[in-house]
Amino acid sequence: VLGPGEGKIVSVLGNPYTYKVVGGDTGGNYSLIECTIAGDGPPLHIHKAEEEAFYILEGEVTVTIGEQTISGTAGSFVLIPRGTVHTFSTVGTEPAKMLAVISPAGFEQFFIEIEGSTDVEKIMTLASKYNLEIMGPPGS
Repeated sequence: VLGPGEGKIVSVLGNPYTYKVVGGDTGGNYSLIECTIAGDGPPLHIHKAEEEAFYILEGEVTVTIGEQTISGTAGSFVLIPRGTVHTFSTVGTEPAKMLAVISPAGFEQFFIEIEGSTDVEKIMTLASKYNLEIMGPPGS
């Protein structure tokens, strides 16, 4: 049981991600991360081994899934099937908050390994370790 603001916090591309549950807690089935994001999110990318889902809690988030771009506000849910190119970013100047579910678990370790890093070479090397294919620079 975790209260508001509780959980391990890691900095991912300058944004705080709060781990609510990780693979060790769920038998490897899923992880749940509360993400606060401002501005551009990650570059276009593909998870080759996981489904990812977003539930938007606050603010507005633009999500690109393949050729489709949608705008989601509080209460919106987005499922990204494994193998699908996608990215997300906030709309406007206010940060957004969303829950990210990753299934199966394990990819949350990528965020721990890149925590605080802006070293593109390091991130690219670790991406392949986690079956992540990066398709372009952030904001692309």
